[in-house]
Amino acid sequence: MSIEFSKKLTFHETPIPGVVLYDLPVHGDNRGWFKENWQREKMVALGLPDFRPVQNNVSFNEKAGTTRGIHAEPWDKFISVATGRIFGAWVDLREGPSFGAVFTAEMDASQAIFIPRGVGNAFQTLEDNTAYTYLVNDHWSADAQGQYTFLNLADESAAIVWPIGLESAELSEKDKAHPRLVDVVPMPGRKTLVIGADGQLGKALRELYDGDPSVEFAARAEFDLTNALAFTDRNWKNYSTIINAAAYTGVDTAETPEGRRAAWDINVTAVAALARTALEHDLTLVHISSDYVFDGDRDNHHEEEPFSPLGVYGQTKAAGDAIVSVVPRHYIVRTSWVIGAGNNFVRTMASLAERGIEPSVVNDQFGRLSFTEDIAAGIKHLLETGATSGTYNFSNDGDPQSWAEIAADVYELSGKPRSSVTGVSTAEYFNGKAAAPRPLNSGLDLNKIKSTGFTPRSSRSRLAAYLA
Repeated sequence: MSIEFSKKLTFHETPIPGVVLYDLPVHGDNRGWFKENWQREKMVALGLPDFRPVQNNVSFNEKAGTTRGIHAEPWDKFISVATGRIFGAWVDLREGPSFGAVFTAEMDASQAIFIPRGVGNAFQTLEDNTAYTYLVNDHWSADAQGQYTFLNLADESAAIVWPIGLESAELSEKDKAHPRLVDVVPMPGRKTLVIGADGQLGKALRELYDGDPSVEFAARAEFDLTNALAFTDRNWKNYSTIINAAAYTGVDTAETPEGRRAAWDINVTAVAALARTALEHDLTLVHISSDYVFDGDRDNHHEEEPFSPLGVYGQTKAAGDAIVSVVPRHYIVRTSWVIGAGNNFVRTMASLAERGIEPSVVNDQFGRLSFTEDIAAGIKHLLETGATSGTYNFSNDGDPQSWAEIAADVYELSGKPRSSVTGVSTAEYFNGKAAAPRPLNSGLDLNKIKSTGFTPRSSRSRLAAYLA
């Protein structure tokens, strides 16, 4: 069969999610032909995932009718024909609603197909001396074979109509023995790992993803960011995303010699190790930032505002943000005044109100509360919608308030008079105390996160729900 020359590079979607068939331009004359089998720039621009292949394999088949499969492997593949012609069959063997979906096509050297991890691959040669080639984005290993999923070529549910009947085709004994679809254990998807799962945000993420087996949670006992072994003892091939909810947050203690070292160790050195892991294994990295990366001289902070931290804590958070920004797929979620499960400003004020104490609270620092329940929902939204990588400000919505105004709201919602709270300046409040410098304006512009279709709830309504 002759090859069709000079096709335009185009793609064709298939019934299997993520499986895409490509027409490749082949240039030929009386001497033979030439094609760009894999051209990263053009193909990524066309929509092919930038799947970073690391190994190129070739299967040479001497006789027409040679049939191989159906094998679902724990890596992505970009498949084409070097010479000859094949009938290809692909079956979705991943967990999910498309499990069992089938796509078939005849292919020659002018076509290629992208097969995601977990989709079963099979082919039958239609000509003698056919070479079947594939790029893969992981190195083959004996250990990886235990992660394969197989389906019998003759499965009645898939109902693949082979051009050359299987009874007269050339098959291996192993392929003949593969299970029917009803007995296939679907290949699980890659997991999301939440680090710092026992902190305020970690607990909110636990609640949000409760019952989702694709999300794994690790407190410090399960994943110690400061221990290099934590990064080498895990098979990162089984993960797609890391959410880093761990951080050193002692703003004042970070100014001490011991605190300074701990802050840099957790907020910078450990984050660099996470970023390196994400780069090496092509993972998405979600990282939590802070309003403390700014000096507070502006009323409204945009994502692209240059860093201007005042203290050690802010400096370490800014350094961590800069590191994470080099990861191709990253989300830096910048928050302010975080409120969740555990000790925090709102709980402290509610306790004081209950005990009838009338506190003095800072009235010249302005910002918005960020409730962890909403931060977690925002993170899930960014991941599920595939929003453009980058930094996203996140707090609850509404007009910025001072700490004193928020404290008065807490007292009012607790049935106490707002006048129980006395406002004082930052300088007055910290007079004679060892304290880190704080930004006076922590308001974060929320237009970017809203442009993705996510609108944070108002700070005042969330405060009322939190106290209730």
